[in-house]
Amino acid sequence: MMLRKFFTRIFPHIRQYSSKKFSCEEPYPTRIFSGIQPTGSIHLGNYLGAISQWVKLQDQGEDLILSIVDLHSITLPHDPKKLQQNILELTATLLSCGLDPNKIILFQQSTVSAHAELCWCLGCISTMARLAHLPQYKEKSASLKNIPLGLFVYPVLQAADILSYKATCVPVGEDQVQHIQLCQELVRMFNNRYGQTFPIPHALITSSEYARIKSLRDPSKKMSKSDPDEKSRICLTDSPDTVVKNIKKAITDFTSEVTFDPEARPGVSNLINIHSFVTGKTIEEICKEAEDIDTGRYKLRVADAVAAYIKPIQNSISSHLSDQGYLLSILSEGAEKASEIANETLKEVHDKLGLSVKYRGREKASVKRS
Repeated sequence: MMLRKFFTRIFPHIRQYSSKKFSCEEPYPTRIFSGIQPTGSIHLGNYLGAISQWVKLQDQGEDLILSIVDLHSITLPHDPKKLQQNILELTATLLSCGLDPNKIILFQQSTVSAHAELCWCLGCISTMARLAHLPQYKEKSASLKNIPLGLFVYPVLQAADILSYKATCVPVGEDQVQHIQLCQELVRMFNNRYGQTFPIPHALITSSEYARIKSLRDPSKKMSKSDPDEKSRICLTDSPDTVVKNIKKAITDFTSEVTFDPEARPGVSNLINIHSFVTGKTIEEICKEAEDIDTGRYKLRVADAVAAYIKPIQNSISSHLSDQGYLLSILSEGAEKASEIANETLKEVHDKLGLSVKYRGREKASVKRS
């Protein structure tokens, strides 16, 4: 909570998620954009912190556009065949988690070419010095001998993703707020130079207490797909045996009592948070029910609850993956809807930048014929 207040004070264009409909930027209609990379199986942290929040926004009737951002996933070395499979698996997972393509727009980023072209246009007003200061670039490039250009301009493409749809709100984690701030700066620069074109997008920080589910192996860090230790996370596709094994290996402490104290006992508190979400029970109820057991036995209780919770999602994922034609049709229809909006935005950008050549004389020039 203190960290969230800090970000709100430093970055004024931040909104807290609420259960009511909201308006972020007048006179532009509220539109929410978010993206997710197809780089591995979705874990509980992704689901609780992002996907479940998207489902809430969808069910509130918000204008929500979601992109499987495959262009972002090739900024570092990847396996092309694995990427293709990941895109389908992610589509199946999003549908299985409750996202409805009849209520939102769901599409594959690379199938809407306006993203890449708008990225170039925005890149022409970005500066290398500004991009080099972004913390995620510093973190990801620190271990690389040769840094791909795509990794450097990643935040500009992210801005293009958002601005292609004139989105007014972007649900993000607190570690992404500075990228949204860059997007806001690019909007101001573009609007000042070429005329009012884009709304200033607001970072929408979800108020869910599950937004930063911690790593099972290091509760000082959030759960991550990129963590090399597979026991650090619970994926929605994990078998019951894997769920039990990973939760049994979760780092806790030497106190056997089950109590909730995120500061003093982050490991146990992380398990309680997870248990609370998958059962719908309060923190107080869980701790009271666990008064007669130690943390070792409590881990097994959490594992059983998690396995039971993700079982229906796993069944739905398997069902969707057995009909890949359906998944492709969902992405194709989503791309058509997204392209209609993004191409209209790009046409306006072309006009503002002088890329749309128009005849301005009184009469059309005659074509001389020999």
